[in-house]
Amino acid sequence: MRNILTQTICVCATAGMFTFVTGCQTNNPGAAPSAPAPVPTPAAAVQAPAAPAVAIVQGVIRIKAGASAPFTDSSGNVWQAEQGFSGGDVIERDSSVTIANTKDAGLFLSEHYGMDSFSCAVPNGKYTAKLYFAETYDGITGPGQRVFSFNVQGHEFKDFDVFVKAGGANRAYVETVPVEITDGQFKITFTSNVENPEINAIELIAQN
Repeated sequence: MRNILTQTICVCATAGMFTFVTGCQTNNPGAAPSAPAPVPTPAAAVQAPAAPAVAIVQGVIRIKAGASAPFTDSSGNVWQAEQGFSGGDVIERDSSVTIANTKDAGLFLSEHYGMDSFSCAVPNGKYTAKLYFAETYDGITGPGQRVFSFNVQGHEFKDFDVFVKAGGANRAYVETVPVEITDGQFKITFTSNVENPEINAIELIAQN
């Protein structure tokens, strides 16, 4: 009797990936059984995506949160447009809004809010991180109406109230934090308490 060969396809699911293994078997009961299909090698563990790289100019990273285009401040420094955030949304305020306590009101007229984190890839070393805030949302009219916490490379800031820190609405406030990078990534995490967390700009300055 003529042997009839049929092809079978075994589908093995490993670590979320499908591996197709082809093999042949005979329909002749007198034939020797075919060798079992080889066991697929487990796929390598999926690693978390690396933090995005941003432009470093003379050891400094400057990001204008919520901005759709770069911004040049009164000292001639260029702030890169929005990048590096996870979650949340952005908004740009009207240029007619006045911001006190700063020479660069435009830096505070865009923001990222409701985010989970900010991260970027940087060389290891010591840095000074500066976080720029201003309460420009007209729905916030007093203390306690926007309260959130954030962590900058292990430095915890709990129950942070921009309105209180800045001394009112439409007033600039800068939080300065010395940090050390040991894993090639600078990261800030944000946690909501009352209303959404928000930030206007981030500056990271390498220390020689």
